[in-house]
Amino acid sequence: MSRAALLVLADGRFPAGGHAHSGGAEAAVRAGRITGAASLEDFCRGRLHTSGLVSAALAAAAALGADPVALDAAADARTPSPALRVAARRLGRQLVRAARATWPCTELDALARQFPKGAHQPVVLGVAARAAGLGPEDAAYCSVYECVSGPASATVRLLSLDPFDATAALARLAPELDVVAHAAADAARRALADGVETLPAASAPLLEIGAEAHAAWPVRLFAS
Repeated sequence: MSRAALLVLADGRFPAGGHAHSGGAEAAVRAGRITGAASLEDFCRGRLHTSGLVSAALAAAAALGADPVALDAAADARTPSPALRVAARRLGRQLVRAARATWPCTELDALARQFPKGAHQPVVLGVAARAAGLGPEDAAYCSVYECVSGPASATVRLLSLDPFDATAALARLAPELDVVAHAAADAARRALADGVETLPAASAPLLEIGAEAHAAWPVRLFAS
């Protein structure tokens, strides 16, 4: 197992398209729920323990070799917002392209054929981690880090927030990232025996509502 591969996969410069998405931060900024570093930290904490846990468990299960078709259906069932489903599939399609170029393998090729419009991003992330020789914890860590780093980076641009303050907020969340990543990997292992329907299904209604409102804006900085 190569820890360097994990760094490549989690690197914000990996061409997976995440820079174009705010993870709900743009809608939260407009609604006044993110106004600075403290409220950004609160937003990221809420996202981490809800949609972040769900995504990390899906990624970990895919890294363990669970059926990606079943996992994609489980992701759909856990994403009520049509706008978020569209965004997740766009991100998944871009991630497949990047991962196939980086770690060519038959599993990624099959995923591209099965989902020409893109599978959900966490599912692709897990298959990419597997192709890179990484395990379920690695996939979960990558997922939870993306869950909070994306909104933090977006908020720096949206509010001209000091990047040092945004990074400090992420650092304070690090112990909670550990907890969620381990919980996600444990849930993925149980799902291999008990079925994908047992994966976490934590909800974040404000993220879903914000995504639908954001999708209707005529002008926006981020795709989601």
